[in-house]
Amino acid sequence: MVPTPAGTAHTPAGTAAHPAGPAGFSGPVLRPGDEGYDRGRSVFNAMIDRRPVAVLGCRSAADVVAGVAWARREGLELAVKSGGHSVAGNGVCDGGVVLDVSGMKAVDVDPQAGVARVEAGVTLGELDAATATHRMATPTGVVSVTGLAGLALGGGLGWLHGRYGLACDNLLAAEVVTAAGELVTATTTGHADLHWALRGGGGNFGVVTAFTFRLHPVDVVQAGVLGFGPDRAAEALVAYHRLASSCPDELTVNASLYRDEHGEPGVALAWCHLGSPAEPGRLLAEVRGLGPDVDEAGPTRYLDLQRSSDSGFPEGRRHYWRSASLSAIDAECATTLLEQAAAIVSPFTGIGLQQLHGAAARVPAAATAYPHRSNRYDLLILSQWDEPADDEANTSWTNRCFTALERFTDDGVYVNNLGDEGEQRVRRAYGANFQRLRRVKARYDPDNVFRHNHNIPPA
Repeated sequence: MVPTPAGTAHTPAGTAAHPAGPAGFSGPVLRPGDEGYDRGRSVFNAMIDRRPVAVLGCRSAADVVAGVAWARREGLELAVKSGGHSVAGNGVCDGGVVLDVSGMKAVDVDPQAGVARVEAGVTLGELDAATATHRMATPTGVVSVTGLAGLALGGGLGWLHGRYGLACDNLLAAEVVTAAGELVTATTTGHADLHWALRGGGGNFGVVTAFTFRLHPVDVVQAGVLGFGPDRAAEALVAYHRLASSCPDELTVNASLYRDEHGEPGVALAWCHLGSPAEPGRLLAEVRGLGPDVDEAGPTRYLDLQRSSDSGFPEGRRHYWRSASLSAIDAECATTLLEQAAAIVSPFTGIGLQQLHGAAARVPAAATAYPHRSNRYDLLILSQWDEPADDEANTSWTNRCFTALERFTDDGVYVNNLGDEGEQRVRRAYGANFQRLRRVKARYDPDNVFRHNHNIPPA
């Protein structure tokens, strides 16, 4: 859509193009031309440039109820924005209404009960900061500026999942505004089908206004990075797979492939261990025996570990991702990964392998909507760059890389890393759980009001 030129008068509120906002709404209602509107419609991925008729800055569950009812009454498409970190830009829509819950920031920690109630606008870092005071945490992701709501609703892989499960495995309750405008609480004993679907099924079933998570004792962890240049990178990847296939729940290791300033591919193995400071030395001995160029290790606060990658994901960059599931890394796969890394276009781009194992892998596939319950890697080709003129070069490389690696990948895909890739890819994200999710969708959103997402159509 072509933006309105600066200085052009926009249609006044209350006309057919911009109907009056929800009655009793307590937050700001931002329209084209208003101060704050462009900020309200922006998301993490700078390639997304959409213009809703209104951005509703929700301050409470009551605001969300009013916003949903208003959008339905006016026949307007509805998008829900928390952190805005969907690479597909699902938090904003053209010509519709954005329910922006990012201002809902309350975090209430009960250390005696070992739970935290968290509103929908909280980021991973904000939750970590609140729970770290009590030397506790719940599993989330690995970049602290990410919005918690979308991360948890899609699954939630991170440093703690080997020991404590995914973010969605630790979701005890969710307060949800349904398409009918009801505020319900989903638990294992009330609205249990909705609780099941929210643990991996994304924003398809309503607007979650608050979450209750189980907390675990987490304070100082052992963490580090092993870096390998092109001469040992292939060996390191194969050794990494041996380590990842046998390591205990307490150790999680993720791999990143990059192109260095000389155009050569390299591998970085980042690890986190929960337990005895002496144990990582024994577990990492084989990989260390290859002679890494970088070997950093030591105790660190979990809170600091969570923040350590943030600088790699600044606002304003353009993003294009492709992802898949990978079960094994042999010599041929390692060689192909490194060949693709050597052809990376942008210095900000990388290929990531996020390990899934331990407690998260032992949950039955049908126990939650998130189905990928076995030892595997989330393979993410994460391209990011600054200039629109570089779009074609970066997206083309990403697709070539994905095609080159397809013969090594499995059928599944992690929904949180999906771009706008169509229904078949969404089906792959949910596998055998897809039809059950459609039935839950039919109960709570039969008209598919919440469709601006990786959509699960009602049965």
